[in-house]
This record gives sequence, structure tokens and C-alpha cells, in this order.
Amino acid sequence: MSATPTMMTIREIARTGLLSEHALRLLLKEGKLPAIYVGNKALVNYDKLCEQLHNLDPENALTPQTESQ
Repeated sequence: MSATPTMMTIREIARTGLLSEHALRLLLKEGKLPAIYVGNKALVNYDKLCEQLHNLDPENALTPQTESQ
């Protein structure tokens, strides 16, 4: 029997300090968050999000780009 997933809103996750609310909304828009919609509210599977972030490959992480002149 599987455990019930921890579902949280974008704002609740942002309050944990994991990612900013803006970053979470961008990921949601790109379809990269494990979320379901209840009405117009997105509920994110917090456990899966933490797992995804933990398993990121640092070599493939995005780095800030500088403006070339």
C-alpha cells in the first residue's frame, strides 16, 4: 500500500524556501512540475518535486549567461 503524496500549492512550496514562487510558476507553465489542477489551482506533489531537484545533474544545470558586446 502506497503512502498518500504530499500535495501543496505553489505558494505553500515557495514558503518552504525550496524555490521562489516565480520559479515554480515558470516550471508549472513549462509542464515540468508534477502537478494536478483542482479548478484553477495547481497542486504540486511536493515529494516528487524534491526528488526531481535532488536528482538533477549538476553538469546539465543552466548557468547565467552574460551579455556579449
